[in-house]
Amino acid sequence: MARWGMIEHTGQQTYSESAVHRILDANLDRAREGIRTIEEWCRFGLHQTHLTEKCKTLRQTLATWHTPELRASRNTPDDPGTDLTHPQEATRTDLTHLLQANFCRVQEALRVLEEYGKLYRNDMATASKQMRYEIYTMESELMGHHRHQKLLQSQLYLVTSPHEKLFSVVELALQGGLKLVQYRAKDEDDMTRVQIGQKLKQLCHQYDALFIVNDRVDLALAVDADGVHLGQQDMPLAIARQLLGPHRIIGRSTSNPKEMAQSLEQGADYIGVGPVHTTPTKPGKAAAGLEYVRHVAQHATVPWFAIGSVNTDNLSDVIDAGANRVAVVRAIMQAENPTLVTQYFIAQLAHGQRMRLAPPSPQPPPHTSPTAYSDGHIH
Repeated sequence: MARWGMIEHTGQQTYSESAVHRILDANLDRAREGIRTIEEWCRFGLHQTHLTEKCKTLRQTLATWHTPELRASRNTPDDPGTDLTHPQEATRTDLTHLLQANFCRVQEALRVLEEYGKLYRNDMATASKQMRYEIYTMESELMGHHRHQKLLQSQLYLVTSPHEKLFSVVELALQGGLKLVQYRAKDEDDMTRVQIGQKLKQLCHQYDALFIVNDRVDLALAVDADGVHLGQQDMPLAIARQLLGPHRIIGRSTSNPKEMAQSLEQGADYIGVGPVHTTPTKPGKAAAGLEYVRHVAQHATVPWFAIGSVNTDNLSDVIDAGANRVAVVRAIMQAENPTLVTQYFIAQLAHGQRMRLAPPSPQPPPHTSPTAYSDGHIH
């Protein structure tokens, strides 16, 4: 039963009751619309049955509260808020922005339902509070799943190096289809790292690409990066996971089978494999070689990227050794045309993967084929 406090049973009480009904009606609509927007991506974008079902259940629960009494209170022509807009409402920079905007929309609506519901139905208020916490959890899970889906789909990984036109080079690569960027800056001060990191993250998300920070968990958190890449001497992976949570990406460098096995056991989301060749970015580090690439191709259970002086000249050797993904530095950072080089890498990696997945062409039996010779070879 509705409770109107000290307001007497007068015209003012009727007006207040009607206003609360309109508030509840508007926010039930707002919450359901936001959840439906999220549900569509869970269904068609992620193909996640349990998240889709969760969204549907939440919508149906909200629908049970949307009574004819509340709907009858609607007065759109006299609502002063229908003509109010904000420039940010007219644009969505990328899919992540779209999803986050709708999660915020749902969370705010549920908070309003929780507060004003106390004047209408206690069960609505209590359930709205619980539902809001469920939405917080879903947001974390969905955004984490979205990140990991993009990681799985990424075949080319750009690790940046200092460059006077850093943002221009990265954007040109993103325009070529790059979906994974790591910011690596060993010699910058922290203020500069934060400023560059924030701008690179914004740039990456504009192109629906992942943004990873090298080495520094604190910097990754400061700029709200999608994850961090750790070397063997960096923070232990378990501690990094505690700080970053379960839904951000953690990568680990490996150069031998033992490091690979340890990284997989500790829960790395992906691993770097190399250096395949000696490289100036790892001075004094011996090359792991193509033999290690072949080993990882047979044993890795997470995405992995061959790295270490991989370029357009030796890419085919790395692909032949079993790599579906590579990470590069100079090949793009020093390219005359980063867009074309990016497109070349992606096309070659995709072709190599298709060739590996394609079933072998059937060969006719040697003894029945008119082109088979007595030595058993097909000529």
